[in-house]
Amino acid sequence: MNTNTLDKMNRMRLFGMHRAFKTSLETTPGAIITADEMVAMLIDSEWDDRYNRSIDRSVNNAKFRYKATLEQLDYADTRGLDKNHIHRLADGDFVRKKTDLLITGSTGTGKSFLASAIGHQCCQLGFKVLYANATKLFAQLKMAKADGSVIKELMKIEKQDLLILDDFGLQTLDAGSRSSLMDIIEDRHGKHSTIITSQLPVKQWYDIIGEKTVADAILDRIVHNADRIELKGESLRRKVKNNEE
Repeated sequence: MNTNTLDKMNRMRLFGMHRAFKTSLETTPGAIITADEMVAMLIDSEWDDRYNRSIDRSVNNAKFRYKATLEQLDYADTRGLDKNHIHRLADGDFVRKKTDLLITGSTGTGKSFLASAIGHQCCQLGFKVLYANATKLFAQLKMAKADGSVIKELMKIEKQDLLILDDFGLQTLDAGSRSSLMDIIEDRHGKHSTIITSQLPVKQWYDIIGEKTVADAILDRIVHNADRIELKGESLRRKVKNNEE
């Protein structure tokens, strides 16, 4: 009977229940357990299993640049990273409030790592997150416009609770990229949160976007009410390399 029960659990994809029931048979043979205790144990195991698989799917779908967690962050005084600020972001309230976050700093100061860590934490909280390199994303959207799938791609971006737009400003936007950025920001404004990382200070983003009217429209939506983090100090990559030498 137990073998049949385990087989049916597998067929019904009740993997958490299957594992818990099998473990109970192997480790506590003959143990006295009430019906309600058994049901509670099976339900808890199934709940935990589905929750963990959901988190794994969210992290995989996000396609983060780094497998980063908040616990791995370096809070050295020279970095300009406030632990209390990060802890406030870690509760996900900025996503619930549809607030944007701008992370700036020189090359190698850990902008992408920080954004990935915050994004990973948001996945743990049940939010849908997407990481994208800005240059690659704009190129993909150009190709999507050419094959007629751009609306589908923009809808996918719009549905994310949190979009991480990494390495923004590495090159001046052309008309197509400028239009794509305007579409993304317009679709998400007041509905979902966006994290933007950039080597350039925000005041230089006007020049990167180009065309003053469009730049004003985009930055008006993402800058004035956004939270900000400015990372400082020497390149962490260079620091690691020097330590290895």
